[in-house]
Amino acid sequence: MANFKEEFIKIYNDNIQREGSKELLEFLEKSDFFVAPASTQFHSAYEGGLCEHSLNVYRRFAKAIEAEKGKEWADRVTPETIAICGLLHDICKVDTFKADVKNKKVDGNWVQVPCYTYEDSLPYGHGEKSVYIISGFMRLTREEAMIINWHMGGFDARVKGGGYGLSEAYYKFPTAPLFHTCDMLATYLDETR
Repeated sequence: MANFKEEFIKIYNDNIQREGSKELLEFLEKSDFFVAPASTQFHSAYEGGLCEHSLNVYRRFAKAIEAEKGKEWADRVTPETIAICGLLHDICKVDTFKADVKNKKVDGNWVQVPCYTYEDSLPYGHGEKSVYIISGFMRLTREEAMIINWHMGGFDARVKGGGYGLSEAYYKFPTAPLFHTCDMLATYLDETR
C-alpha cells in the first residue's frame, strides 16, 4: 500500500517554502489529517482518504495547469501555488470526522458496521474555512485564496443562495474553475466510496 503521508510531506516540503509553512505542516501532523476520511460516506470515506484525495487533486491540478498554460506554466502558476491549493484545499475537514457504528441490514439481519460521523466544532463554511485555517499560519496569494475558497464550485452552499461571487471569482481567476474541475475529477474518477 502506498504511503500517502510520506508522499504528501515530500511534495509539501519540496514545494511550499513560505513563512509559516513549517508550522502549518506541524499542525497537520498533530491533527487527524493523515488518517481522516475525505467524507462520511461518499468519496474516500476510509482511513487516510483525506490525504489521498488531496494528493489526487494536486496531481490532476499540476497536469491541468501544464496542459492549459503550456511549456512556461511554472512562470504563470508556481509549483508552490499548485502544491498549496492541491494539498491544502480541504484542510477544513481536519478533526471533523469521528469513527462510529451504524445499523445495517445484511442478509436479512441487522448488524453494526463501522462508519464516520461529521462534527464541526468550527462551522465556518467549507472553502472559506480552509482559507481561514491556512491564513492562520501563512499568507496566501489572492489567486490561491480564491482557488481554495471557491473549489466546491456549484456545490458551495453560498452559490445555492443565488449570489454571483462564484462566477465573478471564476472570471477574475481562471485557474479557480480549472482547480474545481480537478477536484471533481479526482472525487468521481480517481476515488471510491
